Amino acid sequence: MPKPLAFVIEDDPALSEIFSIALQNDFETRTIMDGDAALAQLAQTVPAVIVLDLHLPNISGADVFARIRADDRFANTRVILSTADAVQAEILREQADFVLLKPVNPLQLRDLASRLR
Repeated sequence: MPKPLAFVIEDDPALSEIFSIALQNDFETRTIMDGDAALAQLAQTVPAVIVLDLHLPNISGADVFARIRADDRFANTRVILSTADAVQAEILREQADFVLLKPVNPLQLRDLASRLR
């Protein structure tokens, strides 16, 4: 049986790789580095899980998140927000499946994502 798809939308290359490695046992991962590319990929594909940084180049992660939540195609997609911005995290906490404050423990991310599978 194929693994469900997870998008890692994170502009920091090191974090993007760490997050992808943390998810690889349970998910096929695709990394996306900015808001424009995220929206382009989301227009074509509905992943099972999205790990989303709130501060992205071009289009903010908060704007990407708002579009995800406004689109019925993503009703079953789980979103894990990843940010160092505690204020923004608190504002969006009720809308996200999980909010992780950076620095994120990769094992914690892996465990959370595996529960969402």
